[in-house]
Amino acid sequence: MPKTDTRQANWRRANPAKYDAHLAVQRAMKAGELEKQTCEVCGAQAVDAHHDRYDEPLRVRWLCRLHHTRLHHRGEDMFPIRRRDD
Repeated sequence: MPKTDTRQANWRRANPAKYDAHLAVQRAMKAGELEKQTCEVCGAQAVDAHHDRYDEPLRVRWLCRLHHTRLHHRGEDMFPIRRRDD
């Protein structure tokens, strides 16, 4: 069976821990164990789950696409990690 050679498939193969964390978030949301929040920066409703640590897959920060992209391109110091008691 030939491997899929799409950008997404290549990313998944190159980043298994990240992909597993993304799947864990999807499963937890579907099971009702994790609920989307608004963007922690601007309060927008449309958000992405951002992982500060992939070994804690259900510990996510909710950021709108703009702030998620800015965090990845400009660095963590832009939106410091907030310690939360879970």
